Amino acid sequence: MQQKNGLINVLLIIIMVLVVVGCIVSYLYFGQEDVSNTQNTIFNMEDYPKVDGSIATLKLAEAFKSAFTGEDIDNVNITHSKTEKAYENLINTETDLILVTYPTEEETQLALNNGVELEIYPVVKDAFVFFVNKQNPVENLTLTQIQDIYSGNITNWKDVGGADAQITAYQRPSTSDSQKGMLSLVMQGKNMKEQDLEDVELWQLTDIITDYTNTDTAIGYSYNYYTSLYDKEQIKLLSVNGIEPTYENIKTGLYGLQTEYYAIIRKDEPEDSNVRKLLNAMISSYGQSIAKEAGYVESY
Repeated sequence: MQQKNGLINVLLIIIMVLVVVGCIVSYLYFGQEDVSNTQNTIFNMEDYPKVDGSIATLKLAEAFKSAFTGEDIDNVNITHSKTEKAYENLINTETDLILVTYPTEEETQLALNNGVELEIYPVVKDAFVFFVNKQNPVENLTLTQIQDIYSGNITNWKDVGGADAQITAYQRPSTSDSQKGMLSLVMQGKNMKEQDLEDVELWQLTDIITDYTNTDTAIGYSYNYYTSLYDKEQIKLLSVNGIEPTYENIKTGLYGLQTEYYAIIRKDEPEDSNVRKLLNAMISSYGQSIAKEAGYVESY
């Protein structure tokens, strides 16, 4: 009988230990999850800094605001006025933080002329990509071949391993971010051929590739993020110098034609301001995970 009671006591102890362990595990799992969510919601909608930027970073800004306020992404109400205007708005104190490409000499000079010093932090990476019709047999172009196509020295696909057909090389409007990227990242001082007015009109209204006419002989270009807005069943991204513009190749920098988007604030922003709090949240590990979920490549 005594042996039986001893066995029962052992079983009761085991059960109690399992219950305690279960409670601890539940607390660690669910309790920490709740705390984490509370910590990540660092703003009310009312005190969230005013953000502006390029069209390419609009979805990024929306994702950040939704995550950091706990508000549904459909209700965050952010508008980006494009890069050049965003810089003007920041310099004129009409906005608090901008998500844009690195400032040009003109934008830097505009800030200096207005007595404004810019503080610049990389937030996400992007790449400059080239795409063709899915049926085009060409898979790769060298940087020199791309430069020759857009300078007018190569005009037929057979000269780069494709069919015997005239190349329709689409360009972007001169004021678009993509055209600026094409000139700086790709052409690197080489002159581009004169734009066909009909081709320019196709892309005049937006800074995305949805108006690109995907014929068998066409080639177009854009920042990689924009390609997510186009039907990838119909287009093919080309390798450049034998390197594909994959997520990993952009993340590591192996793919050569790439840039970054930056969070930029005025340097005189107080250390304890909501603007700096937002900036720090964007470049934190949590902020970078939000950027990745939104379709961007993290900088950190």
